[in-house]
Amino acid sequence: MSRLHLLLYALPGLPLAFAALPVYVHVPQLYALTTSLQLAVLGGVLLTTRVLDAVIDPWLGWLADRMPRRRMLLLAMWPLALGFVALLNPGSGAPLLWLVGALLLTYLGYSAATVAYQAWGAAIGANSVERTRLTAARETATLLGIILASLLPLGLASTTVEGVSRLAWILPPLLFVCVFVTLSQLKHEGAVHRPHDFAPGPALRSTLHDLRFRRLLSVFLLNGLAAAIPATLFMFYVSDVLLAPDAAGRLLLLYFVSGAVSMPLWVRLAGKLGKVRAWGWGMALALVAFAGAGSLGPHDTAAFALICVASGCALGADLALPAALAADVGEAHGQPGACFGLWNMVAKLNLALAAGVALPLVSHLGYQPGQSATSTALLLAYAGLPLLFKLCALVLLWRWRTQLEDPT
Repeated sequence: MSRLHLLLYALPGLPLAFAALPVYVHVPQLYALTTSLQLAVLGGVLLTTRVLDAVIDPWLGWLADRMPRRRMLLLAMWPLALGFVALLNPGSGAPLLWLVGALLLTYLGYSAATVAYQAWGAAIGANSVERTRLTAARETATLLGIILASLLPLGLASTTVEGVSRLAWILPPLLFVCVFVTLSQLKHEGAVHRPHDFAPGPALRSTLHDLRFRRLLSVFLLNGLAAAIPATLFMFYVSDVLLAPDAAGRLLLLYFVSGAVSMPLWVRLAGKLGKVRAWGWGMALALVAFAGAGSLGPHDTAAFALICVASGCALGADLALPAALAADVGEAHGQPGACFGLWNMVAKLNLALAAGVALPLVSHLGYQPGQSATSTALLLAYAGLPLLFKLCALVLLWRWRTQLEDPT
């Protein structure tokens, strides 16, 4: 597969990631500042809609195995674009209904597009090596989209809230151009498998019945928790442990850029060692980084920047390799859509579970935001919990390494 084909496939990954970041990061603050919604109500709406979003992913995956993925991607971008613009520009009346409707529309379009896009990549890859390269190209574009979405709001306006509202109008043309260029130039559909059993439930159970997929999903769950917990606590850590809140944006940028730059290196390493062993080295690098984060204190910003580089490089492995392994499993069973539907559901539940575990835990241990004297509990959760989950994931990965690797 040529570099041009990889670039063409990767293009839609940029606007999809561009849409995801504001939805998860900026929407709570935007509605808290610009509407009459109380924080408790806002939190309840966000939690409920995120759970619904995760639950529909397996069913969208089932659908992606029974219709052309290119067509599904094309259809999904319309509700995504419409919902995204509405979400970041709250209406003047009935803000609760507006928020719920805009979120549901955005989530439906985003989830359908993502599942179809991932399943398409699994289908057009001729073998495991090509699927790894396609996954890495897609995830590199994803990181670039995250970086772009994180930088633009302050460049578009003097305040973040106004910048986010203006950001909404950039997505539709960016999404349409990227998707239309890809679909017009990359016409290979890949096989669309239509198993004899057309019922969603049995089709999903068939995917989960595969021992290799269940083991891969178990490792992915533990490893995902190890990544989601520090993501949830990052702003608190930088503010109350490092005492450097103004450096948060630069540190995040360093983290994501390191992940994007490292992606080709992980693909090359996977070609030499295999995806499972290369992923294991990425986990080991993350363990070293989190251990270092646990030893830092006030104004250790330079040392934490090095940790951001190391953990960002480990992120490159987490993005490129496990999804490529999932693509191998899905294509081997002729149900990449069902596979990625379940995969995305676990990824989204990881984010919800991380917030549900980490935030109550640090509060119970005595941490209060804005009070650095109580940051010992925060330090323990930010570095200690990821170490525990990451180590468990690495042990299971090593134990099951021969079963998880695809030799083709």
